[in-house]
Amino acid sequence: MKPAQQNRTAILTIGLSFVALALAFSARASLGLVIPVLELELDWSRSFTSSAAAVALLVMAVIAPFGGRLVDKKGARAILLVGLGALAIGCFLVAATTDPIVFFLAFSGIAAVGFGLVATHVVSTAVEQEVETNRGLATGFATSGSTGGQFVFVPLLAMLIGTYDWRMAFVALGLGALVVMFCIYLWFPQNTRRTMFSADQKESQSSLGDDLLNILKLPTFQILFWSYFICGYTTSGVIETHFLPYAIFCGFGPVPSASAYGLLSAINLAGMILAGWLSDRMNRPLLLGIIYLIRGFTFIILVNVGTSFETLIFFSILFGLVDYSTVPVTASLVASHIGRSVMGLAFGLISAGHQVGAAVGAYFGGVLYDIYAQYTWVWWSSVCLAVFAGILVFLIKDRPALPSVQEALH
Repeated sequence: MKPAQQNRTAILTIGLSFVALALAFSARASLGLVIPVLELELDWSRSFTSSAAAVALLVMAVIAPFGGRLVDKKGARAILLVGLGALAIGCFLVAATTDPIVFFLAFSGIAAVGFGLVATHVVSTAVEQEVETNRGLATGFATSGSTGGQFVFVPLLAMLIGTYDWRMAFVALGLGALVVMFCIYLWFPQNTRRTMFSADQKESQSSLGDDLLNILKLPTFQILFWSYFICGYTTSGVIETHFLPYAIFCGFGPVPSASAYGLLSAINLAGMILAGWLSDRMNRPLLLGIIYLIRGFTFIILVNVGTSFETLIFFSILFGLVDYSTVPVTASLVASHIGRSVMGLAFGLISAGHQVGAAVGAYFGGVLYDIYAQYTWVWWSSVCLAVFAGILVFLIKDRPALPSVQEALH
């Protein structure tokens, strides 16, 4: 492939991946934004809406490894198209219903399939396949759409809810998914550079069962899986689902709360890009461990927000730096320690752990709120888990013994 064509392919892959993730993650965050409205308008409990978020995360966990495997074999374009289509259908159905069962099926079923396919592990694998140099930085840029786009979309959704109603917000999300779907159909690279792995035909022809067994045997996989489980609990679980309701509970209105969340997302973009850049240049387990330890400290700040909007903003800035910054570093470790040819499957499994952890956090937060009418114990549990994850990843060596890893995969 000529350098100019390589650059064009890389730019399209990174740019369209960013936009797709921005839309998908904003749709996921929308539930946290409408939880108080659904409680008032439809008389749904916090436990019900939290369980909807939790089930959606579990569906994503089931979908993640299959989506990753398909990316390994077929490339990311078709996976993203199917995912965006499911997301659009789910959002339109949510906007059209007042029935809790239909809402559950639409958001936690159909839309959740879209969330599971338009995901960071799919995008990370696509970047590893398409980009020749500075893969950590490229992965940081592409996956930062999972947070950076929310800087614009979440406040806009809050304005739509305030000006019209919550249904209009989901209609807008559905239409946005269709637009992004059309752009990916036109411009996303159709064939990944799977020839980069052609030197080892045995690896490319290995069965799903063999790959699963060999991946599960690797100690590095186990460490990354369980640390990412905790990552899910402390990000998508307790923050994505409960940050906005918590901010409103503290006395801040929907728009200021959404603005704080949008700021968190914007800083998150910078954090992911910085982490990706650093993962090309420093000891990655050390970097990942520091990220988890700082994240644990930020929850202590959140416990003490009170009625201070300045403290909420300070938390948003600091947490934003270490929120999804685990993604490019973890992706880099998966590629180097497990192998690029099975990266989609391996990172899909690890992402499944992330979603299960997130489901636990989402449901646990809602139940504790219903029992105690506060989130204090949820935030303290996040402190303990994040510190444990930080210590855990220090057990990984930055550079694997490559021959032994290759033997494990065969």
